[in-house]
Amino acid sequence: MLKRLHRKFVFINMLLITVVLVVVFSAICITNYQQWVSEVRQALDESLSVYVASASHEAPSTTGVPQIGGKVEPGDKHTGSRFIPVATYFVEEDGSLTILTEDNVSIETTILEQAALDTASITEGNGALDDLGLYYLKRVTADGTVIAFADTSYVSSSLSTLILTLAGVGACALIAFFIISLFLSKWALRPVDKAWEQQQRFVADASHELKTPLTVMLANNSILLAHKSDTVASQLQWVESTQSEAKLMQGLIDDMLFLAKPDNQQIKQLFTEVDFSTLLERNLLQFESVAYEKDIVLEGTIEPNVTLRGNETRLQRLISTLLDNACKYSNAGGTVTASLKQNRNIIQFSITNTGSTIGEEDLPYIFDRFYRSDKARTRDTGGYGLGLAIAKEVVEEHGGTISAQSVGNTTTFTATLAKTQ
Repeated sequence: MLKRLHRKFVFINMLLITVVLVVVFSAICITNYQQWVSEVRQALDESLSVYVASASHEAPSTTGVPQIGGKVEPGDKHTGSRFIPVATYFVEEDGSLTILTEDNVSIETTILEQAALDTASITEGNGALDDLGLYYLKRVTADGTVIAFADTSYVSSSLSTLILTLAGVGACALIAFFIISLFLSKWALRPVDKAWEQQQRFVADASHELKTPLTVMLANNSILLAHKSDTVASQLQWVESTQSEAKLMQGLIDDMLFLAKPDNQQIKQLFTEVDFSTLLERNLLQFESVAYEKDIVLEGTIEPNVTLRGNETRLQRLISTLLDNACKYSNAGGTVTASLKQNRNIIQFSITNTGSTIGEEDLPYIFDRFYRSDKARTRDTGGYGLGLAIAKEVVEEHGGTISAQSVGNTTTFTATLAKTQ
């Protein structure tokens, strides 16, 4: 699935880039094409203006052809830095053409005759004869009609050169963007890769944890079915074992359902003003029996009237999870201390216990789901490794952070929460 996602990401990027390049290059081609046509028409106009101006200052010649004082050289017809070859002709009364100038233009007689016929019905103006590959400009003067022609090859060759250049640039750009897209896809989808890997690991770990109690329960039932005639009292150990495994499975499923929460926006809609001080004191009272059974001293340093906007049920789960974890890993005769204090809008809640410590190599992973720092612990003593993951979820839902520190024989979990959300 992730490979398809990578390919789709690259494909969409390349498609968008291709569309952008096509639009930009098309705009460049259209703009340059219009500019070149404008240059051709300007060159035609400049060529004819010589004869129109001459005809307006001189008497008409006996031959009907305008008499120009000096020969117009090819270099006289420039548009900017470009030289555009132009051929200028005088139209006789019988429709024949007399050459006035040919600036490096060689137009076949048959084409000129056809051009004369095509422009005969036009009184004055400019345009293009696409079939003949010519641009024209026709002016009527006192002496007669003057027409200038320019080959369309100037525009077509310039356009072809531009298209080939842009095609090469576009190909290089697409190759470069393709390489960049490959790196971008890996970078952009890295969180997805990580989430997918975590999901697969979660499913595998959950399946493994669920398989163990199911195996025990099925084995117990097999024994019971093999002794159908025995009384319940005689088979009580198998019944109790099944009950115990069912409770463990129920706890695991509850934890997984807790982690499979709705999105944060839905949870924040249930936020109310919570008295965190009272909530912590209530939980400490509930854990006094647990501490008494394990010979643990349970203490609390709680600043009064500490409130925040949050979900009381989930904050209750945060406190109970950290207290349970501290009691579980505290040694007999040890101490578990809960602390709550507020500094302006920042609330700091911490649980400290004495006893076994967490190795430095395990600290970065203790909030991962199904992670247990002591691999030798059984399900009965070490749990499923979901408690601290749940604590992290709750803290992050409330816009806070949670961290762990283990030095000497003391371990401290600290949650930092914002007073207002």
